[in-house]
Amino acid sequence: MKNGKDLAEYCVEFGQKLGAQYVEARLVKENSQGFVYRNGEPVSGGTSPSSGIGVRILVGGNMGFASFDRLERDLAETTVTTAYRMAKNARRKDPIDLGDPVSNEATWSAEVKQKLTDVDIDTIMAFIDDLNKQMVGLASYTILMNPTVIEKYIVTSEGTKITGHMSYINNFTMMTAVGTGGSEQRMLDLTQLGGWERLEEAKVVEFLGSEVERLKKAADSAEKLDYLMDGPIDMIVGPEVAGIIAHENVGHPSEGDRIMGREGAQAGESFWRDLKIGESRVGSDSVSVSEDPTIPFTGGFYLFDDEGVKARKRVLIKDGILNEPLLNREFGVKFGTCSNGSARSSGFDREPIIRMANTYFEPGDFEFEELVEDVKMGVFMRSFTEWNIDDRRFQSKYTGSEAYLIKDGELTETMVRRPILETTSVGLLSSVDAVSKNLRFDFPGTCGKSDPMQGVPVYAGGGDVRFRGIRLGGVG
Repeated sequence: MKNGKDLAEYCVEFGQKLGAQYVEARLVKENSQGFVYRNGEPVSGGTSPSSGIGVRILVGGNMGFASFDRLERDLAETTVTTAYRMAKNARRKDPIDLGDPVSNEATWSAEVKQKLTDVDIDTIMAFIDDLNKQMVGLASYTILMNPTVIEKYIVTSEGTKITGHMSYINNFTMMTAVGTGGSEQRMLDLTQLGGWERLEEAKVVEFLGSEVERLKKAADSAEKLDYLMDGPIDMIVGPEVAGIIAHENVGHPSEGDRIMGREGAQAGESFWRDLKIGESRVGSDSVSVSEDPTIPFTGGFYLFDDEGVKARKRVLIKDGILNEPLLNREFGVKFGTCSNGSARSSGFDREPIIRMANTYFEPGDFEFEELVEDVKMGVFMRSFTEWNIDDRRFQSKYTGSEAYLIKDGELTETMVRRPILETTSVGLLSSVDAVSKNLRFDFPGTCGKSDPMQGVPVYAGGGDVRFRGIRLGGVG
């Protein structure tokens, strides 16, 4: 075998000889560097190269999955045989049907100008020093940085051959500020997709410095305004908060495997289970939420999913009505349609399952100032410090980090300490009456799901969203 691609193709050939009706081999080569700093001092660092092949085999409506991390022919045969026997010996009551064959051949990649593999350690550490300089005045903080390059090759017995190249600069901070009003914490993901140039293009250092100042201001100046809990108020949330709402209250419950119960014992279920796609209303006419993995420079970017299906935009909610769930090939058949390119895996040793990519509120027709000027009493929640949601993705809670009082159509300088937006998904989406024009993805993150756990990069965002008649769950 000359390389891993040849071995992946051999896995497919060998699986077919065993008698499988479908064989899929996914080669993943990953090289990741890791740097951890705490309060300005380096804690750990290193390089973690890995490579391996995951194999899925369908026999008589039963699926088997196995993987190996030494690219050797004997081990490949053993792994394929293991997956075949798993499928052969399974006794599913509901046989798996992948639908019509998928046969795509393509090579795709994220746009890169300066390859991460060409960046030396001194350059990386110098950049982290620039990040450390932005942290002045914080009580404590941690910086994690992981430049990562991934090459993926997917080959199937149906004729699919897809090569993909990804390049991430994973960058995560945890910060604590202490002021006269107490302490405030913030977890901030600064991940960029692409080459080293993305750090400058996205102005990561400047953005972090701004967020540090905002956090310190919240700890020092935010006020506990109990009277905001006396009755319904209006609330405007920025793209960061809109993003986490789109992700948690819409994206997760739209996953086809959750809706049909496959994730019930692992990562939860979905309130969509009791509703009808294309008919049930879950929000106002102002609410349209989409999913699109094809947006450049986003964490969830890809052009073909891990089943070789071409990626496309998915409109989950359209004008307040459930429109389309996220589907892979198996659940596409179960829903009476086909995959919409939502199968992703976190590595060669994990099976592809239904995942989000980039989830967002579709922009509306308003300027931010227009949203504010029509609010008599309310709160603008620019960012959040914590969130919680139940297993069915129905009861949810979001606690503000940087938030301001809106009074008589004016955004004041009065900071509100930890306003809590707590309501059901339907109640929340139904109270939306306007969305601003600006579409921003201010919430990069890593989305966890399944067992064994799979964490995949995602982005989320939207315009600024206005909610009417909200009762705060708490202030302060």
